[in-house]
Amino acid sequence: MSRRGVTAHPTAAVRVVAGVHPVREVLRSGQVLDRVLVAEGRERGGAVAEIAELAGGAGVPLRQVPRSQLDALAEGVVHQGVVATGPPLPEADLEDVLAAARASGVRPLLVVLDGVTDPQNLGSIARTAEAVGVHALVVPRRRTAALGAAAEKAAAGAFAYLPLVRVGNLARTLTRLHEAGVWSLGLDGAAEAELADHPLAGEACALVVGAEGHGLSRLLRERCDALVRLPMLGRVGSLNASVAAGVALYTLLDRRAERR
Repeated sequence: MSRRGVTAHPTAAVRVVAGVHPVREVLRSGQVLDRVLVAEGRERGGAVAEIAELAGGAGVPLRQVPRSQLDALAEGVVHQGVVATGPPLPEADLEDVLAAARASGVRPLLVVLDGVTDPQNLGSIARTAEAVGVHALVVPRRRTAALGAAAEKAAAGAFAYLPLVRVGNLARTLTRLHEAGVWSLGLDGAAEAELADHPLAGEACALVVGAEGHGLSRLLRERCDALVRLPMLGRVGSLNASVAAGVALYTLLDRRAERR
């Protein structure tokens, strides 16, 4: 997808990507990195050799450093002896995302996160979203998980390919999407309609996911075009936010396939 209109998030000082797979995917994608750091004594074969080759081809310096330096950068994230740093994660423009999706001949599919503050959930949702072909992940500039090393690791490289849209007001963004012909479907365990049965599930849509334990905020519940639920046949009353998003995204993928 085109990356027109991409800018850097002004409040993030540096991007930290920890782990073999995430670092490799960022290098493969062509996103800018400042350096790749490998722990002293780390085997240089296999994936690390591929990372070294990719870094060399991109002109990114690769240095061996004490493992303690990687531990400090990764802030507790398992880094497998490889950490990369670079400028803030690029951001995409919402209108450009919609235009690029439609230019490719497909109905836009977005994920909107409302108050998801756990970086593991953020990264896991991004990983599934990228896997099913979501055109962008939309997050608020406030009340959202930090896009740091933990989110990058959970995303397993998805942020190298999944456009990120940051907005100041989610409610106004849903209004903009509605005006652009993109329906917003809010996940709500108390909703009457199941997602798989909803007539809008096969259309251009944005899946709106709320915070674990709290769900959607009142304003976003009111602004969504429809509230939908996932079938729950067991005794556990709810799903983890990232699991719920994953199930919902594959449900939407099936419904979109029916419309081809």
